[in-house]
Amino acid sequence: MKFVVHNLTKLLEEKRSEITQWMATKRSEVPIPIYGSVDIRDSGWKVAVVDANHFPAGFNNVSKEDESNLSSLLRDHILRLNQNCKWVHLYPESHTRNQGYVENVSTIKRLITMGGFRCTVGSPELEGHGSLDGISGPLLLNEVILDGDSLLVEGEQPDLIMLNNDLTEGLLPGLSSNQVFPPPHMGWQRRRKSEHYACLQSYVDEIADILGIDSWHLMTDWFVSKDKCLEKETCRQMLAAEVDEFLAKIAHRYEILGIDREPVAFIKNDRGTYGLGIMAVSSGDQLLNLSNRKFKRLMYSKGGVDVENFLIQEGVPTLMKSTDGSPVEPVVYLVDGEAASWFYRINSKKGEMENLNSPSARFLPYSEVGDKFGEHAHGWHALIAELSMLAMGAESKKQLEGSM
Repeated sequence: MKFVVHNLTKLLEEKRSEITQWMATKRSEVPIPIYGSVDIRDSGWKVAVVDANHFPAGFNNVSKEDESNLSSLLRDHILRLNQNCKWVHLYPESHTRNQGYVENVSTIKRLITMGGFRCTVGSPELEGHGSLDGISGPLLLNEVILDGDSLLVEGEQPDLIMLNNDLTEGLLPGLSSNQVFPPPHMGWQRRRKSEHYACLQSYVDEIADILGIDSWHLMTDWFVSKDKCLEKETCRQMLAAEVDEFLAKIAHRYEILGIDREPVAFIKNDRGTYGLGIMAVSSGDQLLNLSNRKFKRLMYSKGGVDVENFLIQEGVPTLMKSTDGSPVEPVVYLVDGEAASWFYRINSKKGEMENLNSPSARFLPYSEVGDKFGEHAHGWHALIAELSMLAMGAESKKQLEGSM
């Protein structure tokens, strides 16, 4: 392998002042997300964001040592949105039996409270549940009702509603207020993964120009296959042909760079699916020979929403390994656009090229394994994570402009 991104870390630090100034300018041009998370793959020759979440659901996995900074960044962002804010209401998903998710909500509530705000939790969908069981104990819920287009909590209207619900199944009532963040138009009922990568590409290209490197080393190749009714053989054949063409282009790039491995393409629902609806293939023929079980998994969509558009994304192997040889990928949590906490997804039942986000995954915070995995966290991993938040802001701006 001739090119290794981390060999240029000295160059990255030499350009730090210029990048910081560039980042400040770009952040002033878009609405920066209140929070977000990204999954990163680091193969050595490429460091890239492979998934970006606007409604992160793993705050329970961040280091306790990071909570003070996370809370401070949240407070700053909230007060910019509403300088008189005293009360934040947290609107969660309805995962009543997912203790990990409940613990995530409890952690967000704690961070908001640490910032000096009153924080309530609940939704009309959770009516009848006085509390939810989290890993560390119960999460108390507040009474939430709809009053016309408004959301009332304990009979009053909160100053700001903070969404931790990705809206895959559609826009929820009571969220029409302009004091809802992240904005509802960034839910999966409208947002597409491909739109994020389209916005991200331009930022990565600019940063690559500053660094004098090929932007291919900081981003996955991708394209969107649209209107694929995969229950029909003709649609599957068309998709298979597209995948073969895509893989051939990556193979040519690998040959030029001296990368000795077979390229892989990930096929994903272009909308959010909690890591489901994802398949890795090394040829179009694999698609044509899918078992019914795997075919149904590829067509999975949260809430039963039809899947017709697929994001085809270059597979990036992770060369990061745990002490037992299990593949590892960094997950960066960001608040107010800043990379503020890391944890690491480790999966002993998966290979270095596979999707690690499965029930067999375990998560270790930076405080426990930073000495092993955190060498590059505050360099390349932080950089591309923060570029992803810029892209998310650009997405939001385009959504708003498109609705006018």
